[in-house]
Amino acid sequence: MAYLILKWLHILSATILFGTGIGSAFYLFMANRTRDVAAIAFAVRHVVLADWLFTTPAVILQLLTGLGLVHVTGYSLGDFWVVGGLGLYLFAGACWVPVVFMQIRMRRLADAALQSGTPLAADYWRLARRWVVLGALAFPAIVAVFYLMIFKPTL
Repeated sequence: MAYLILKWLHILSATILFGTGIGSAFYLFMANRTRDVAAIAFAVRHVVLADWLFTTPAVILQLLTGLGLVHVTGYSLGDFWVVGGLGLYLFAGACWVPVVFMQIRMRRLADAALQSGTPLAADYWRLARRWVVLGALAFPAIVAVFYLMIFKPTL
C-alpha cells in the first residue's frame, strides 16, 4: 500500500510540476510578446502565485516521493537512472530557483510600470531573456527525468 500511495503522489506531483511549469511559461512568454504592460503584469503576477501554490509543493513532493519509491522498491541510489534523474532534477532546480526570484522582480517592475503608465524598464526585458534561457535549459532536463524514471536504463 505504501508503494501505491507513493507512486500516486509521485505521478500526481510530476503532472502538477510539469503542467504548471509549461503552462506558466507559455502564458508569460505570450504576454511578453504583446508588450502590453497590463497583460504582462497580470501574467507575471499569476505565474509567481502559481509557483508558490503549485510548483513549490510539487517540487518538494517529487523529491520526497521519489526517494521513498527508491527505498520501498529496493532500488539503489547508485543506480544509473536514479543518479541521472536526481542530477537532472537538481540541474532543473538550479535553473528554477533563480527564475523564482527573477519572476518576483519582473512582477515588481511590471506593477510599477502599470501604476505609473510607463513602458517596462530595460531591466524587465533583460530578466525576461534570462528567464527564457533558464527555462529552455530546465525543460529538456525535466523531459529527460521522465524518460529515466519510466525506462530505468542501466549502463
